[in-house]
Amino acid sequence: MNHHENAARDVGVIGLGAMGAGIAQSLRRAGHRVHAYDIRPGVAAAFAEQGGVACDTLAAVGAACDVVVSVVVNAQQTENVLFGDGDLAAALRPGSVFVMCSTVDPSWSSALEARLAALGVLYLDAPISGGAAKAAAGEMTMMTAGSPAAYAACGPVLEAMAGKVYRLGDRAGAGSKVKIINQLLAGVHIAAAAEAMALGLREGVDADALYEVITHSAGNSWMFENRMAHVLAGDYTPLSAVDIFVKDLGLVLDTARHSKFPLPLASTAHQMFMQASAAGHGREDDSAVIKIFPGITLPESA
Repeated sequence: MNHHENAARDVGVIGLGAMGAGIAQSLRRAGHRVHAYDIRPGVAAAFAEQGGVACDTLAAVGAACDVVVSVVVNAQQTENVLFGDGDLAAALRPGSVFVMCSTVDPSWSSALEARLAALGVLYLDAPISGGAAKAAAGEMTMMTAGSPAAYAACGPVLEAMAGKVYRLGDRAGAGSKVKIINQLLAGVHIAAAAEAMALGLREGVDADALYEVITHSAGNSWMFENRMAHVLAGDYTPLSAVDIFVKDLGLVLDTARHSKFPLPLASTAHQMFMQASAAGHGREDDSAVIKIFPGITLPESA
Protein backbone atom coordinates (compact mmCIF):
# COMPACT_ATOMS: atom_id res chain seq x y z
CA MET A 1 0.00 0.00 0.00
CA ASN A 2 1.61 3.29 -1.04
CA HIS A 3 1.38 6.49 0.98
CA HIS A 4 -1.20 7.93 -1.41
CA GLU A 5 -3.76 5.31 -0.37
CA ASN A 6 -3.36 6.28 3.28
CA ALA A 7 -4.21 9.90 2.57
CA ALA A 8 -7.38 11.46 3.94
CA ARG A 9 -10.46 10.59 1.94
CA ASP A 10 -13.89 12.15 1.60
CA VAL A 11 -16.19 9.55 3.15
CA GLY A 12 -19.96 9.75 3.49
CA VAL A 13 -21.84 8.20 6.40
CA ILE A 14 -25.60 7.82 6.04
CA GLY A 15 -27.46 7.19 9.28
CA LEU A 16 -25.93 8.38 12.57
CA GLY A 17 -27.67 5.88 14.84
CA ALA A 18 -25.94 3.80 17.50
CA MET A 19 -23.56 2.19 15.00
CA GLY A 20 -23.36 4.94 12.38
CA ALA A 21 -22.37 7.61 14.90
CA GLY A 22 -19.49 5.44 16.12
CA ILE A 23 -18.38 4.69 12.56
CA ALA A 24 -18.40 8.41 11.72
CA GLN A 25 -16.28 9.17 14.82
CA SER A 26 -13.79 6.40 14.00
CA LEU A 27 -13.38 7.61 10.41
CA ARG A 28 -12.88 11.20 11.55
CA ARG A 29 -10.32 10.09 14.15
CA ALA A 30 -8.42 8.31 11.37
CA GLY A 31 -8.13 11.63 9.54
CA HIS A 32 -10.83 11.24 6.91
CA ARG A 33 -13.21 14.07 5.99
CA VAL A 34 -16.58 12.67 7.01
CA HIS A 35 -19.74 13.97 5.31
CA ALA A 36 -22.71 12.91 7.43
CA TYR A 37 -26.41 12.67 6.62
CA ASP A 38 -29.22 11.70 8.97
CA ILE A 39 -32.95 12.00 8.38
CA ARG A 40 -33.49 13.36 11.92
CA PRO A 41 -33.14 17.17 12.18
CA GLY A 42 -30.00 18.43 13.91
CA VAL A 43 -28.21 15.08 14.16
CA ALA A 44 -25.70 15.74 11.35
CA ALA A 45 -25.26 19.33 12.56
CA ALA A 46 -24.27 18.06 16.01
CA PHE A 47 -21.68 15.79 14.37
CA ALA A 48 -20.37 18.76 12.35
CA GLU A 49 -19.68 20.60 15.62
CA GLN A 50 -17.22 17.80 16.45
CA GLY A 51 -15.35 18.30 13.19
CA GLY A 52 -17.39 16.50 10.55
CA VAL A 53 -19.34 17.96 7.64
CA ALA A 54 -23.14 18.03 7.82
CA CYS A 55 -25.02 17.36 4.56
CA ASP A 56 -28.63 18.48 4.16
CA THR A 57 -29.24 16.13 1.24
CA LEU A 58 -28.06 12.72 0.11
CA ALA A 59 -27.12 14.28 -3.24
CA ALA A 60 -24.58 16.43 -1.39
CA VAL A 61 -23.02 13.30 0.13
CA GLY A 62 -22.80 11.62 -3.27
CA ALA A 63 -21.26 14.69 -4.90
CA ALA A 64 -18.54 15.00 -2.25
CA CYS A 65 -17.49 11.42 -1.57
CA ASP A 66 -15.62 8.53 -3.20
CA VAL A 67 -16.78 6.15 -0.46
CA VAL A 68 -20.30 6.22 1.00
CA VAL A 69 -21.06 4.05 4.04
CA SER A 70 -24.74 3.32 4.61
CA VAL A 71 -25.76 2.40 8.17
CA VAL A 72 -29.55 2.50 7.95
CA VAL A 73 -31.90 -0.06 9.49
CA ASN A 74 -32.86 -2.39 6.66
CA ALA A 75 -33.13 -3.05 2.92
CA GLN A 76 -36.24 -0.90 2.58
CA GLN A 77 -34.46 2.16 4.00
CA THR A 78 -31.42 1.42 1.81
CA GLU A 79 -33.71 1.31 -1.26
CA ASN A 80 -35.18 4.65 -0.27
CA VAL A 81 -31.73 6.20 0.20
CA LEU A 82 -30.50 5.00 -3.20
CA PHE A 83 -33.51 4.97 -5.50
CA GLY A 84 -36.40 6.53 -3.57
CA ASP A 85 -36.78 9.98 -2.04
CA GLY A 86 -33.04 10.21 -1.44
CA ASP A 87 -32.04 9.26 -5.02
CA LEU A 88 -28.42 8.94 -3.92
CA ALA A 89 -27.70 6.52 -6.78
CA ALA A 90 -28.11 9.35 -9.31
CA ALA A 91 -25.60 11.50 -7.38
CA LEU A 92 -22.89 8.88 -6.84
CA ARG A 93 -19.78 9.38 -8.93
CA PRO A 94 -18.78 6.61 -11.37
CA GLY A 95 -16.01 4.58 -9.71
CA SER A 96 -17.14 5.47 -6.20
CA VAL A 97 -18.11 2.69 -3.79
CA PHE A 98 -21.32 2.21 -1.80
CA VAL A 99 -20.65 0.25 1.42
CA MET A 100 -23.87 -1.37 2.71
CA CYS A 101 -23.71 -2.15 6.45
CA SER A 102 -27.33 -3.15 7.14
CA THR A 103 -28.67 -6.64 7.85
CA VAL A 104 -30.54 -7.65 4.69
CA ASP A 105 -31.66 -10.61 2.60
CA PRO A 106 -28.47 -11.89 0.89
CA SER A 107 -30.21 -12.25 -2.50
CA TRP A 108 -31.31 -8.59 -2.30
CA SER A 109 -27.70 -7.58 -1.63
CA SER A 110 -26.48 -9.59 -4.64
CA ALA A 111 -29.06 -7.89 -6.86
CA LEU A 112 -28.08 -4.44 -5.57
CA GLU A 113 -24.49 -5.01 -6.73
CA ALA A 114 -25.74 -5.44 -10.32
CA ARG A 115 -28.10 -2.44 -10.12
CA LEU A 116 -25.27 -0.16 -8.97
CA ALA A 117 -22.81 -1.64 -11.50
CA ALA A 118 -25.19 -0.51 -14.25
CA LEU A 119 -24.59 3.07 -12.99
CA GLY A 120 -20.80 2.60 -12.85
CA VAL A 121 -20.86 2.46 -9.03
CA LEU A 122 -18.94 -0.17 -7.04
CA TYR A 123 -20.63 -2.02 -4.18
CA LEU A 124 -19.50 -3.72 -0.99
CA ASP A 125 -21.81 -6.10 0.86
CA ALA A 126 -20.58 -5.25 4.38
CA PRO A 127 -22.83 -6.05 7.35
CA ILE A 128 -21.41 -5.17 10.76
CA SER A 129 -21.46 -6.61 14.27
CA GLY A 130 -20.15 -5.73 17.70
CA GLY A 131 -22.45 -3.07 19.11
CA ALA A 132 -22.24 0.68 19.61
CA ALA A 133 -19.20 0.70 21.92
CA LYS A 134 -17.07 -1.26 19.45
CA ALA A 135 -18.29 0.90 16.57
CA ALA A 136 -17.20 4.02 18.46
CA ALA A 137 -13.78 2.48 19.18
CA GLY A 138 -13.28 1.43 15.55
CA GLU A 139 -13.19 -2.20 16.72
CA MET A 140 -16.35 -3.72 15.26
CA THR A 141 -16.42 -6.73 12.93
CA MET A 142 -17.27 -6.35 9.25
CA MET A 143 -18.45 -9.31 7.16
CA THR A 144 -17.67 -8.22 3.62
CA ALA A 145 -17.92 -9.43 0.05
CA GLY A 146 -17.38 -7.60 -3.23
CA SER A 147 -15.22 -7.18 -6.28
CA PRO A 148 -11.46 -6.54 -6.04
CA ALA A 149 -12.18 -3.08 -7.48
CA ALA A 150 -14.62 -2.34 -4.63
CA TYR A 151 -12.04 -3.35 -2.03
CA ALA A 152 -9.35 -1.30 -3.75
CA ALA A 153 -11.63 1.74 -3.64
CA CYS A 154 -12.30 1.57 0.11
CA GLY A 155 -9.56 -0.50 1.81
CA PRO A 156 -8.12 2.18 4.16
CA VAL A 157 -11.63 3.34 5.01
CA LEU A 158 -12.63 -0.16 6.15
CA GLU A 159 -9.51 -0.47 8.31
CA ALA A 160 -10.41 2.80 10.07
CA MET A 161 -13.94 1.59 10.81
CA ALA A 162 -13.36 -1.94 12.03
CA GLY A 163 -11.05 -4.10 14.12
CA LYS A 164 -11.69 -7.09 11.88
CA VAL A 165 -12.62 -6.91 8.22
CA TYR A 166 -13.43 -10.38 6.90
CA ARG A 167 -13.28 -10.77 3.11
CA LEU A 168 -15.74 -13.55 2.34
CA GLY A 169 -16.16 -13.48 -1.42
CA ASP A 170 -15.49 -11.63 -4.66
CA ARG A 171 -19.16 -10.78 -5.22
CA ALA A 172 -21.91 -9.46 -2.97
CA GLY A 173 -23.99 -11.86 -0.89
CA ALA A 174 -21.49 -13.84 1.17
CA GLY A 175 -21.13 -11.05 3.75
CA SER A 176 -24.90 -10.91 4.22
CA LYS A 177 -25.11 -14.72 4.47
CA VAL A 178 -22.55 -14.80 7.29
CA LYS A 179 -24.33 -11.91 9.05
CA ILE A 180 -27.65 -13.83 8.80
CA ILE A 181 -25.99 -16.83 10.49
CA ASN A 182 -24.59 -14.56 13.21
CA GLN A 183 -28.11 -13.18 13.77
CA LEU A 184 -29.52 -16.72 14.01
CA LEU A 185 -27.11 -17.39 16.88
CA ALA A 186 -27.57 -13.98 18.51
CA GLY A 187 -31.36 -14.28 18.51
CA VAL A 188 -31.41 -17.88 19.73
CA HIS A 189 -28.84 -17.09 22.44
CA ILE A 190 -30.87 -14.13 23.77
CA ALA A 191 -34.07 -16.18 23.75
CA ALA A 192 -32.32 -19.09 25.50
CA ALA A 193 -30.74 -16.76 28.06
CA ALA A 194 -34.16 -15.26 28.83
CA GLU A 195 -35.75 -18.70 29.18
CA ALA A 196 -33.01 -19.84 31.55
CA MET A 197 -33.15 -16.68 33.68
CA ALA A 198 -36.96 -16.87 33.79
CA LEU A 199 -36.79 -20.46 35.07
CA GLY A 200 -34.27 -19.44 37.73
CA LEU A 201 -36.48 -16.59 38.90
CA ARG A 202 -39.59 -18.80 38.93
CA GLU A 203 -37.71 -21.37 41.03
CA GLY A 204 -36.73 -18.68 43.53
CA VAL A 205 -32.99 -18.70 42.88
CA ASP A 206 -31.23 -15.44 43.79
CA ALA A 207 -30.93 -13.63 40.46
CA ASP A 208 -27.51 -12.06 41.09
CA ALA A 209 -26.07 -15.36 42.32
CA LEU A 210 -27.47 -17.16 39.27
CA TYR A 211 -25.92 -14.59 36.94
CA GLU A 212 -22.56 -14.88 38.73
CA VAL A 213 -22.51 -18.69 38.56
CA ILE A 214 -23.65 -19.00 34.94
CA THR A 215 -21.20 -16.38 33.67
CA HIS A 216 -18.41 -18.53 35.17
CA SER A 217 -19.78 -21.86 33.94
CA ALA A 218 -20.04 -23.79 30.69
CA GLY A 219 -23.62 -22.65 30.07
CA ASN A 220 -22.56 -19.04 29.62
CA SER A 221 -22.87 -17.20 26.32
CA TRP A 222 -21.81 -13.70 25.31
CA MET A 223 -25.51 -12.83 25.03
CA PHE A 224 -26.39 -14.26 28.46
CA GLU A 225 -23.61 -12.22 30.06
CA ASN A 226 -24.48 -9.02 28.16
CA ARG A 227 -28.28 -9.09 28.06
CA MET A 228 -29.18 -10.67 31.40
CA ALA A 229 -27.29 -7.79 33.04
CA HIS A 230 -30.05 -5.56 31.61
CA VAL A 231 -32.69 -7.82 33.17
CA LEU A 232 -30.97 -7.73 36.58
CA ALA A 233 -30.86 -3.93 36.38
CA GLY A 234 -34.51 -3.81 35.31
CA ASP A 235 -33.33 -1.51 32.51
CA TYR A 236 -34.90 -2.15 29.11
CA THR A 237 -33.58 0.99 27.42
CA PRO A 238 -33.18 -0.25 23.83
CA LEU A 239 -29.56 -0.73 22.84
CA SER A 240 -30.93 -3.17 20.26
CA ALA A 241 -34.71 -3.56 20.29
CA VAL A 242 -36.99 -6.61 20.33
CA ASP A 243 -38.30 -5.60 16.89
CA ILE A 244 -34.78 -5.83 15.42
CA PHE A 245 -34.84 -9.57 16.13
CA VAL A 246 -38.39 -9.88 14.81
CA LYS A 247 -36.88 -8.53 11.57
CA ASP A 248 -33.51 -10.33 11.61
CA LEU A 249 -34.78 -13.78 12.60
CA GLY A 250 -37.47 -13.25 9.94
CA LEU A 251 -34.66 -12.76 7.40
CA VAL A 252 -32.93 -15.89 8.72
CA LEU A 253 -36.11 -17.92 8.18
CA ASP A 254 -36.76 -16.36 4.74
CA THR A 255 -33.23 -17.28 3.64
CA ALA A 256 -33.69 -20.89 4.74
CA ARG A 257 -37.20 -21.13 3.30
CA HIS A 258 -35.84 -20.48 -0.22
CA SER A 259 -33.93 -23.76 0.01
CA LYS A 260 -36.47 -25.61 2.20
CA PHE A 261 -33.95 -25.84 5.04
CA PRO A 262 -35.35 -26.47 8.54
CA LEU A 263 -34.42 -24.13 11.42
CA PRO A 264 -36.31 -25.35 14.49
CA LEU A 265 -34.51 -23.20 17.09
CA ALA A 266 -34.46 -20.02 15.01
CA SER A 267 -38.20 -20.32 14.31
CA THR A 268 -38.99 -20.80 18.01
CA ALA A 269 -36.83 -17.81 18.98
CA HIS A 270 -38.56 -15.75 16.27
CA GLN A 271 -41.96 -16.62 17.75
CA MET A 272 -40.72 -15.56 21.21
CA PHE A 273 -39.65 -12.13 19.92
CA MET A 274 -42.94 -11.82 18.00
CA GLN A 275 -44.83 -12.61 21.21
CA ALA A 276 -42.86 -9.93 23.10
CA SER A 277 -43.55 -7.41 20.32
CA ALA A 278 -47.24 -8.28 20.19
CA ALA A 279 -47.43 -7.71 23.96
CA GLY A 280 -46.15 -4.17 23.47
CA HIS A 281 -42.40 -4.62 24.11
CA GLY A 282 -41.22 -4.16 20.49
CA ARG A 283 -39.31 -0.93 21.17
CA GLU A 284 -37.73 -2.14 24.41
CA ASP A 285 -34.28 -3.75 24.64
CA ASP A 286 -34.23 -7.23 23.11
CA SER A 287 -33.67 -8.69 26.61
CA ALA A 288 -37.35 -7.77 27.23
CA VAL A 289 -38.16 -11.07 25.49
CA ILE A 290 -38.03 -12.39 29.09
CA LYS A 291 -41.33 -10.60 29.70
CA ILE A 292 -43.23 -13.28 27.74
CA PHE A 293 -42.75 -15.64 30.71
CA PRO A 294 -45.47 -15.49 33.37
CA GLY A 295 -44.89 -13.74 36.69
CA ILE A 296 -41.26 -12.77 36.12
CA THR A 297 -40.44 -9.77 38.29
CA LEU A 298 -37.26 -8.64 39.95
CA PRO A 299 -37.05 -6.53 43.10
CA GLU A 300 -35.04 -3.88 41.18
CA SER A 301 -37.67 -3.40 38.50
CA ALA A 302 -40.79 -3.96 40.61
